[in-house]
Amino acid sequence: MTKTYYGPTEGGAWGVLISVLGLFTILAFISRSFLPCPSFLKPYLVPAVSKGSSSDDFFLSARSSASATSIALSFFASGMGAWVVYGTTEMGATPQLSWLGVIGYSMASAFPAVVICVLGPKIREMTGENSFGTTDFARQRYGRLMQLATAGISVFYMFIFIVSELTSISNIYGLLVDKSTFGDLNKGYTSAIAWTTAGVTVFYTALAGVPASIVTDKFQGIMMILLVLVLIVAISAEPSNQPTSAEFSKASNWTVDGFVAAVTLFLAVTSAEMFNQGNWQRVWAAKDIPSMRKGFAIGSLMVFFLMMFFGIMGMISYAVDPNAFNTFEKYAYLSFFYLLIPLPTAVNYIVLILVTALAASSIDTLQNAIISVFSRDILSIPKCQVKVPGPYSPTLGALSTRVLVIAINVPAVFMAAQRFDVITLFLVADLVCATAVLPLFLGLIQEKKLNGIFTPITELGALLGICGGVSAVLINGAILNFTQAVNMFGEVLATGPFSYFWLTNGSICALCGTKTMITFIITPLAGGFSAVMFTHLDILIRGEEAARAPLFGEFFKKMEARAGIAEVEVPKYTLAVNPNKGAEGGEDDEGDETKADMVKVNFNVAIDDKV
Repeated sequence: MTKTYYGPTEGGAWGVLISVLGLFTILAFISRSFLPCPSFLKPYLVPAVSKGSSSDDFFLSARSSASATSIALSFFASGMGAWVVYGTTEMGATPQLSWLGVIGYSMASAFPAVVICVLGPKIREMTGENSFGTTDFARQRYGRLMQLATAGISVFYMFIFIVSELTSISNIYGLLVDKSTFGDLNKGYTSAIAWTTAGVTVFYTALAGVPASIVTDKFQGIMMILLVLVLIVAISAEPSNQPTSAEFSKASNWTVDGFVAAVTLFLAVTSAEMFNQGNWQRVWAAKDIPSMRKGFAIGSLMVFFLMMFFGIMGMISYAVDPNAFNTFEKYAYLSFFYLLIPLPTAVNYIVLILVTALAASSIDTLQNAIISVFSRDILSIPKCQVKVPGPYSPTLGALSTRVLVIAINVPAVFMAAQRFDVITLFLVADLVCATAVLPLFLGLIQEKKLNGIFTPITELGALLGICGGVSAVLINGAILNFTQAVNMFGEVLATGPFSYFWLTNGSICALCGTKTMITFIITPLAGGFSAVMFTHLDILIRGEEAARAPLFGEFFKKMEARAGIAEVEVPKYTLAVNPNKGAEGGEDDEGDETKADMVKVNFNVAIDDKV
């Protein structure tokens, strides 16, 4: 069956890519006062153009500057990359998943914002106003080793996210100009699209930083909303895209596999997004806590509805031609594009504009987020405060972070050229994050619970908890006799015990069945249980005081002193224990600094306002 795409020419597609990326570059430069600002744009570019905006800290954080609207549009635009054109549409066009798969994926993508609404203020309070993300929380709550572990996992996840975005946008451009994206054919074209997208976003990100990213997100978010509305009208108005009620009913099912996929995605996406420093940057970028909470809440609703739109498009695509999908003449992950075939060329240009905005908004946020991982340390090194000669005289610290972004993007483009399945890539990153999500965030609990069964996690306990999560994945793979990861085309992706992290064995539907769901349930629980268990053993063997101190604390202090990195001030907190219930310690005298009926135990973590 020959398929003709009534899409743009190669030259037209390049024109769209360069024009859209060029527009975002101009907006970024205007927002940082590198170009004059037209009067009609000033209300929308504030607060990026603001007092003190030339500082490295503001460049890397846009600290306390963004309104609720800015946060909402930023979370929406940066979280919804070009991958959504594949992700939920594949769910919708897979009858085994259908409604519950689409709803689950949509809710899973929106839910991290709700979690950040709850945890964000607490982490912002614990780490202080000069922090950048959860890596700073890991350092202050646990120590340098846990910070490095958190940073490694965060960078890995964000790197995979960038690869997925570059893969998505390059393949979409290839499809819409009628170039095959299978095998090695046309790799030169798709690689050129990826290089251009990565290069331009690195360029304006390196010069304009987080403030400009938030500003461009606002325009990208508004653009995405308008374009989606146009697509809804254009696609639904085409007679060949209008299934009958009976056809749609057969395509849209409520299945057990859909429920399993929903649970899996809920756990997987939530675990991973807790390590997306782009989200956490917005916690400190918000001008205040109410703005942050309101922004994330609105943003989560916008994410949910966009995901639902693409999921329903997948169902419609399957409903109008189920036989082609069942015989693999059509593929579920391309279901959205089959709806575009009969539409005018202008609509395909709109799709290209949309996916370019989607990809650029995600990639520039991720590029800035990777910088944030070690920003606090870099800015505190005296040598990094030296100005580098140049048109904008950046400091050595700011310059070094920009070099880091370039270094991350080069291998990302090469990986994008391999054309990995986007959902498969995300599942790998999600599972890695699931090993560490509870060991890290259990650090927010600063009191003994359940009569001492739970005690605040030590750094060694947290690190061994991550190892426990990894072990759970390996053991699960061994039980299932999983020795190699194979995609749906029969290509071997990995071999050996760690191949189970790919969660694919040639199955057409990686999310169907309970194996993947059970893995995502067991892995974080194993990590959390291991963290608690090893914390108890750590305290038992080394004693309370030694166990609470950061691992290799003196060594890292000496290294930091040599580099000139400022020592993190770690306030003490009071562990609330009721001595009348037999806890260690005696009753407090009235007027003591601790609260009545409490005993005082100091640990290397921040103060808990509830104690």
